[in-house]
Amino acid sequence: MAEKNYMRISLNDVHFFGYHGIYEEEKILGNTFIVNLHVDFIPTKNSITNISETIDYVTLFELVKARMAKPTPLIETIVTELADVILKDFTIVHSVFVKITKSQVAINSLEGNMSVAITRTK
Repeated sequence: MAEKNYMRISLNDVHFFGYHGIYEEEKILGNTFIVNLHVDFIPTKNSITNISETIDYVTLFELVKARMAKPTPLIETIVTELADVILKDFTIVHSVFVKITKSQVAINSLEGNMSVAITRTK
């Protein structure tokens, strides 16, 4: 965050089960996906005392949950759509970072996971 007056709301390591992927086995078996989301904004007041003066993390969670429930071939599509919707729907948002990690990857001898991330700024 470039300026000191930005505030960040984050969803950290939120797990979803879904059927995202281009391979048939991914569409049938599914996988666990881990979402990390950071939303930077300038608060409307110097001292926040009401939820209307900030970004409600429950609303962010519900938005992510609804999108993760829609099977999609590419994770790149999901991160881009989430970032774009958040920037559009929340006028005080300055930037959004979305990262989705696929817990298990069907690549022989790969020990680990893979992820796709995007940062979008107004």
